[in-house]
Amino acid sequence: MFKPALQDGHNRSVSYVRISVTDRCNLRCNYCTAPTFFQHNRTQILSYEEILRLVKVLVGLGVDKVRLTGGEPLVRRHLDSLIARLNDIDGINDISLTTNGVLLEKLAVPLWAAGLRRVNISLDTLNRQRFEQVTGRDYFKRVRAGIEAALAIGFTPVKLNVVVMRGVNDDEILDFAALTTKYPLHIRFIEYMPIGSSSIWNPADMVSGAQIIKAISSEIAGLEPVVAEFGGPARLYRLPGAPGRIGVITAMSSHFCDSCNRIRVTADGRLRACLLSDNEFDLKEALRADADPSRIAEVVRLAVAAKSAEHGLSCNATRKCARVMSTIGG
Repeated sequence: MFKPALQDGHNRSVSYVRISVTDRCNLRCNYCTAPTFFQHNRTQILSYEEILRLVKVLVGLGVDKVRLTGGEPLVRRHLDSLIARLNDIDGINDISLTTNGVLLEKLAVPLWAAGLRRVNISLDTLNRQRFEQVTGRDYFKRVRAGIEAALAIGFTPVKLNVVVMRGVNDDEILDFAALTTKYPLHIRFIEYMPIGSSSIWNPADMVSGAQIIKAISSEIAGLEPVVAEFGGPARLYRLPGAPGRIGVITAMSSHFCDSCNRIRVTADGRLRACLLSDNEFDLKEALRADADPSRIAEVVRLAVAAKSAEHGLSCNATRKCARVMSTIGG
């Protein structure tokens, strides 16, 4: 069936939506969640019914890929039921989830039964004590158990998202890379970005993708680039004989904006065409007014039309996007 392409003003087709189902989280990572911030109550965030209505409109505009995010999406009850209903929507070809993994061991089976097959797990350190320092919680063993459960049940690929911060976890780059030689994990090293008005981000704290690859290749021979099997912004590499992959996401040092195909919907129903731009459009008002799908589609088109050519941030950025990451959606 022909689906009209949702295009922005720079001839990029949008086919991928990341939907935050909650702004609540069971961790308190200092670069993601402000020390104090307002959390929406249940009536202020999109209901599952509203999310489903929105996705059906987006499918009609050419979107075929959905990622559920948070906050921490697994703290929202009955997420498996939403995934099952998303899987029933004709035209959705891919559903994935970004999680911190704390609740994944307990929920892996129902998520799989609902039709989920791909997970990204945010994990910035392999050291239990450092994990508690970064996240404010002593949940490292739970996350490790969640990763093991995801691998055991057959999620493919299981990706670990690692935000690399100088002086915090940059000494663990090789340890993370070595995991790919033992497990079919995709380790995705992500450049530290200036997100949140109260962010502690400093340009000196950012480790570039090039520096990450140099750190690996200078210690382990044979690192070679590979073609991405599942798409996405990461540049992928493999160590000799490794079942896993190493990726770097260079949002700061080497923009990939020209190939961006995504939009984001916050838990409170705001549409962001770019992660690093605070230009938002209100979808919740249209959804709650029981608007005709054409009205909802028009809001989407307006947001996509306003999508800038580039996010405009660099390694020496002084400007930041105001929202903290936990309220945008990871």
